[in-house]
Amino acid sequence: MSVNEQIPDYDLDEMVVVTAPAQLRALADPLRSTLLELVLERAATVSELAQAVSRPKGTVAYHVNLLVDAGLLRVVRTRRVRAIEERYYGRVARTYYIGALNSPEDKKVVAAINGLAEAAAEAAPAHEADELRCLLVHARIPIEEVRNFWAEVQEVARRFAQIPRSGDQAYGFVAGLYPTDAPTLPDARSTTKD
Repeated sequence: MSVNEQIPDYDLDEMVVVTAPAQLRALADPLRSTLLELVLERAATVSELAQAVSRPKGTVAYHVNLLVDAGLLRVVRTRRVRAIEERYYGRVARTYYIGALNSPEDKKVVAAINGLAEAAAEAAPAHEADELRCLLVHARIPIEEVRNFWAEVQEVARRFAQIPRSGDQAYGFVAGLYPTDAPTLPDARSTTKD
């Protein structure tokens, strides 16, 4: 990447903690999530976004306005085209982190946001074509290490999002870290000899 090349092509915060109900509902909608992903590449107009998602411009404008009202999207620049001012939209932050939730309703909304399930559905054709690359590893580790490791994963995801756009194929990157009931061995110190 050249010194002048920035992905996306506008300034944004690294992370915003999302806790407001309107923000949570905005993130839970698949089309709005897609729109937010698209502007991680570069700022875009409603027309460009509508073309990318094959939806009517009015529908996309409605969803863009919801994202702006929720504080997740903003106008990053404008351009005069004849008598009309064209707005380019960008994200407020590179990463939206779901913070502490106050109500059971908010928790239900967040439960509906499952990037791993969405990625599994998206990855099915790649799996069928033997083009899916993935890892699943289980480890019994302390919560402090979970936090440290997740920070490293977020850095990898940020680097993935910064790769200059080219080529004919879009690729997805998903990471998940979750508690599980996978079996683990007892501590070696606590086992006794037979």
